[in-house]
Amino acid sequence: VQLVESGGGLVQPGESLRLACAASGFALNAYGMAWGRQAPGKGIDWVALINDRGDRPAYADSVKGRFAISKDNARSTLYLQMNNLKPEDTARYFCAKYPGTYAGGHYDARGQGTQVTVST
Repeated sequence: VQLVESGGGLVQPGESLRLACAASGFALNAYGMAWGRQAPGKGIDWVALINDRGDRPAYADSVKGRFAISKDNARSTLYLQMNNLKPEDTARYFCAKYPGTYAGGHYDARGQGTQVTVST
């Protein structure tokens, strides 16, 4: 199992980014997935979850209405569309795989992450 994130960068408040997580070694459409983030000195903040089929996303209140998680099973890629970014969204973002069809319990694999910085 390998998860490789990309798409991070430095943006100004109000701008958008789309993160991608390239998955290999397993069938993306068979497992729940999630995007988490972690800022220096803070714990993991799970911002978006999605089930195996990709039809039941869920979001943290802090990003609801601004972020969208999706799966492209044909490309074996998980996405996180982030709109109207705020300085408090600054963190290292990573994707995680869960052992079941929903993103519940503890993940069993995660990527190294990609840095997102929102600043003027």
